[in-house]
Amino acid sequence: MATIFKDRRYSIVAAVAVLLSSVGTLNINPPAAAENAATAPAPVGEHHSLVKWQEWSSDLFTRARQENKPVILDLEAIWCHWCHVQDAKTYSDPQIAQLMNTKFIPVKVDQDSRPDLSNRYEDYGWPATVLFKPNGDEIEIRSGYVPPKDMLALLQSVAKNPNHSRIVKKGAAIAFAKDAVLSAALRKELNNNHIEGYDTDKGGWGFDQKFLDWDTVEYAMSQAKSGDAAEEKRAKETLRLQRKLIDPVWGGVYQYSVHGDWNEPHFEKIMQMQAEDMRVYALAYALWHNPLDLKAAQDIERFLRTFLSSPDGAFYTSQDADLVQGQHSGEYFALNDADRRKRGIPRIDKHIYARENGWAINSLAQLYMSTGDAKYLDEAQKAADWIIANRSLGDGGFAHGEHDKGGPFMGDTLAMGRAFLNLYTATGERQWLAAAEKAAKYVDKNFNVTTAGGTGAGFATADLKKTVPAPKPLLDENVGMARFANLLYRYTGNEHYQKMAKEAMRYLATPAIARQRHILVAGTLLADQELGNDPAHVTIIGAKDDPQALALFKSAIQYPSGYKRIEWRDKKEGPLPNPDVEYPDMPKAAAFGCIDGRCSAPVYKPEAVLALFGSDEKQTKKTE
Repeated sequence: MATIFKDRRYSIVAAVAVLLSSVGTLNINPPAAAENAATAPAPVGEHHSLVKWQEWSSDLFTRARQENKPVILDLEAIWCHWCHVQDAKTYSDPQIAQLMNTKFIPVKVDQDSRPDLSNRYEDYGWPATVLFKPNGDEIEIRSGYVPPKDMLALLQSVAKNPNHSRIVKKGAAIAFAKDAVLSAALRKELNNNHIEGYDTDKGGWGFDQKFLDWDTVEYAMSQAKSGDAAEEKRAKETLRLQRKLIDPVWGGVYQYSVHGDWNEPHFEKIMQMQAEDMRVYALAYALWHNPLDLKAAQDIERFLRTFLSSPDGAFYTSQDADLVQGQHSGEYFALNDADRRKRGIPRIDKHIYARENGWAINSLAQLYMSTGDAKYLDEAQKAADWIIANRSLGDGGFAHGEHDKGGPFMGDTLAMGRAFLNLYTATGERQWLAAAEKAAKYVDKNFNVTTAGGTGAGFATADLKKTVPAPKPLLDENVGMARFANLLYRYTGNEHYQKMAKEAMRYLATPAIARQRHILVAGTLLADQELGNDPAHVTIIGAKDDPQALALFKSAIQYPSGYKRIEWRDKKEGPLPNPDVEYPDMPKAAAFGCIDGRCSAPVYKPEAVLALFGSDEKQTKKTE
């Protein structure tokens, strides 16, 4: 069965395995009243467990070899219902705990805290159970909840023969693409997969779990702007149906719905889903001006502000699916606000990670651009300032969390770099462009597979000098890298960033990599499309303290695309970072639209600015 979910999400393989393996264990009774039960949760690994969990550390496999013991890794998510079930049912079994404590080195890791492990095993879903030989080679990987009977049999088998691997040997090494562009045949294949993957019966891309895949809907919107009516219909229908997964009481979006429809949500609320759904809804509102899309984006922002905001303005990581861990919370989430609070609030993971904050900042900047409401920009800038003050590594990089184990990770600096670049688009303030450049240089120095001494293509998730487990490039991070570095090149004219974008695209253009997502291939199509085309480009000429120039700029940033170059030239700041167009001095504030080195006549009224982006944008509101 094809893997559908990506990044923080389950794979279909993993989720189906969870559901099939757990028949009869689902508790749908309402959780007992326990006011504030989730506000001071026990540490990960101490729930119902007799297992003596240890931490993942740099010397883990040195110890394993010395003790001649295999390692068992329970890779879980703090917010994950089935992880709680595995703690409550499997690891509370005395026979299992005794075997793990004597014959294995048991390790428990929250996957949000270790992007390197999370990225490596994400396709198995959470929990993922990984068994290693004492030398670090993988023996077996189990996807999703493992019931006690199955876990006991697995442990007994491995304890008898810890050096026998059940992992299928990989085939020949991948021959990476030489050119940083999809071949015409591969592009056609991926586009066909994208179209055929749409569920014409129940809506949305994919036929089992239902959710909004942000790259897919963004790609459909980009095609709709160019007049593709079928893609417009698909995007609008998916946006409409995804609104069913937004919590009507607290806001925020549930992770996904099961059984092939939109009516059976899993209730965890994790940051990447919140941030990216908010960003896509904000883009959709700017494109089609549907107030329901705006409400969806605002409802997600309301949840972030109410439940995932720290007192200093940075953002926490997630909210648990369960009020009482391991007990299904469907009836709880059907309650109103007052009745929910009487019972307590599901656990908030209060770790503050740079990556998660980068996602939120990027999306809040887009919500500001789509609405003009300064409170969203204030939230984004406050979070950015906190991360800069508390997670910076120097030289442009960012730590993951306060106590970084195994880092640095590419995802943190990439997410912050993209956020900085979007803040530059939203404000025209060059401090954000400078921060984006520093982040790009840090990523190139530390994670570029070629320049960091590795072989292959693209950018790896973590320091390439690590050996257990060896870091690898991740498709979604390389999509993000290609798009970020390419737009940074357009803004600065620095060809080194273009080279970085092409290095990521060379990885993505490799057929074996491009086909990994099966039907959710739109991220690769977006990256390919953007590298091959200039962004929508409008420049405002006028002083930053000129109200008319500000009004022109605010109109320009409403353009409904994540691929746009909006600049503001104030003579007091000197020339633009990429002076590829020579603009005249104007007696009053004006806006120019440019493409291929040619520019429009100036316009002076904010209501005329969006027309500068081109007459072929049939779905964009025309006001000139």
